[in-house]
Amino acid sequence: MNIFLAGATGAIGQPSIRILVSRGHRVFAMTRHVGRSAAMWALGAIPVVVDAYDAEALALAMRAVRPDAVMHHLTDLATMLVPGKLQEALARNAELRKTGTANLVAAARAAGVEAIVAQSIGWIYRPGPEPHDEQDPLNVDATGVLGTTVAGVVALERAVLETPGLRGCVLRYGQIYGPGTGSDDARGVQRLPLHVEAAAWAAVLALEKHAVGIFNVAGPDGYLSTDRIRRETGWDESLRV
Repeated sequence: MNIFLAGATGAIGQPSIRILVSRGHRVFAMTRHVGRSAAMWALGAIPVVVDAYDAEALALAMRAVRPDAVMHHLTDLATMLVPGKLQEALARNAELRKTGTANLVAAARAAGVEAIVAQSIGWIYRPGPEPHDEQDPLNVDATGVLGTTVAGVVALERAVLETPGLRGCVLRYGQIYGPGTGSDDARGVQRLPLHVEAAAWAAVLALEKHAVGIFNVAGPDGYLSTDRIRRETGWDESLRV
């Protein structure tokens, strides 16, 4: 397939490219920084330099590529580990989930794309019996920083899952660790440890299996049920690039 990968230079985006290319897919790697084009070429992808906030340019780029599917790994967390910048980073990331996703989905539909797999998060379910499965409600009553994050996630998931004519798949990831994440091993995350390469495999398998709907994706820790992603795609947390 021809895949338009948004967020290609991110922690999950880069191993996703490696897997997709190794399995014979053609990857158009979206980045807003022209200086990262060489790195995309080196991974075997074709760089597409465009900003997710530029709706017109994004629509033009999508029409030029006319991909079979979109993989959405857009995040804006570069300043999350900078002292005093966590709240700002989470707010920026929530805005990207809202506006960036809306622009990406609109561009995809205008180009005739019918399938999208998108990155979400799995630790914001409303408190209740565990493990949570995909039917459980999110914590939409949360306030403060958590409320900002939840609002961004809800906007992303609605755009992906409720847009007419689009087969949407949302992957509610655990907290990633491994290369490019800032945490070398599972001890660096608080809960739901998920190796970044296993996260990438989940996106690729969901794409190839034409998965639709919501899927929890994480290592076993009792908070989430991951039965559905395992059953429908064959995913396992031990998968690596």
